[in-house]
Amino acid sequence: MLSHPKMEKNLKNILAISFGFLLLFTAYGGLQSLQSSLHSEQGLGVASLSVVYGGLILSSMFLPPILIKKFGCKWTIVGSMCCYITFSLGNFKASWYTLIPTSLILGLGGAPLWSAKCTYLTIAGNSYAQKAGKIGKDVINQYFGIFFLIFQSSGVWGNLISSLVLSQSSNRDTNPSEAELACCGAYDCMGNSVGNDSGASNGTSQTLIYTLLGIYTGSGVLSVFLVIVFLDQISANEEENKKEENPSFCSTFLATLRHLKDVRQCLLIPLTMYSGFEQGFLAGDYTKSYVTCVLGIKFVGYVMICFSATNSLFSMLFGKISQFTGRKALFALAAIIHLACIITLLLWKPRLENPAVFFIIPALWGISDAVWQTQTNALYGVLFEKHKEAAFANYRLWESLGFVIAFGYSTFLQVYIKLYIILAVLVVAIVLYGIVEHLESKTSNTPNKEPIKFPQDVQETKM
Repeated sequence: MLSHPKMEKNLKNILAISFGFLLLFTAYGGLQSLQSSLHSEQGLGVASLSVVYGGLILSSMFLPPILIKKFGCKWTIVGSMCCYITFSLGNFKASWYTLIPTSLILGLGGAPLWSAKCTYLTIAGNSYAQKAGKIGKDVINQYFGIFFLIFQSSGVWGNLISSLVLSQSSNRDTNPSEAELACCGAYDCMGNSVGNDSGASNGTSQTLIYTLLGIYTGSGVLSVFLVIVFLDQISANEEENKKEENPSFCSTFLATLRHLKDVRQCLLIPLTMYSGFEQGFLAGDYTKSYVTCVLGIKFVGYVMICFSATNSLFSMLFGKISQFTGRKALFALAAIIHLACIITLLLWKPRLENPAVFFIIPALWGISDAVWQTQTNALYGVLFEKHKEAAFANYRLWESLGFVIAFGYSTFLQVYIKLYIILAVLVVAIVLYGIVEHLESKTSNTPNKEPIKFPQDVQETKM
């Protein structure tokens, strides 16, 4: 029961981690949504996001086992959180010499942060289960449920803060001209920062930008303080057992490459990369070329709240109903919704006369993204039950590569070309996913149950 002293101590630690992550990603999530609009000059904003996920690829291959072994879970979390704070600081004086290095630092801290968090919750759950005579996976499920219940709301709070702060600007008195509107949407004008409030450089008060960055930086600092003060270091004997399970970075890297010999893993690469492509498009292109261009930067937060809210709600819903509908039906639903959204974005000419569309599209996008996140992770867990670590390392690798590519070409291609690329990747991904399901139905191999090992990156896409 909750009155058990060990459970009360663990609950305090879980809440410390959960609210620490909530504060940290309230800042990062809100800032990520604004990067392409705040720093549109020469594509600095999207370039910084591309560097973030490039750093994540590197760190996920090498850093987590080393840092967790050397510093333990608590101090790995603290150090990684500080990496996120440097990104907020870099935005105060945004340039190629400040934002790119801090983006790389953030990316390098991302994988150790999530790995240490998952390791801590798993060890704490198993430890309590042994002492209380309970089933380890049930306790761990409960701990992860508490964490994500609190954490998932960070996207809402971060975007709400940005919209409330930026709405104080008094320069949104005139509507964009027809010439400006012609450069919004799928056929945007490359290299032109036209439109309404497309960044701090052309209208948004610098004071408001600094106020917003100050709030985000303070939120990050508070998250570090919360973890340092309230999170207990995991006991040496408990952590030692986990350390023995952590392979060296060389063996992890080689296992990741060897896993590509599995034809199912190769067939799932486009589906995994698509998750990065579609999230990258929404954060980097939709917010800039549709929302900021027509409505102004102050509306970016409100629009992304729609995405975060539906994503969170339907992630929970799909996790429950998948046992009744099966994953194939959910993947089909997600593909149809995204296909409809992509076609709409290609044909739609964004105007002030139809403001509801600006919010409906990210809401629908969030429903589909909930499927890509929950079901793709579950698919990896089911297909590669005996090689979870290598499988989820590949998941991190290919999804992050999708982000890097999406943010990398954002500056050089018009929006309609990016939409066609996303459409092509979606079609290829679904076709190859269908082949995987066909292969599974033919073999229908059900492996023997193994002790539950929770992947370290189920919510890695949140960074």
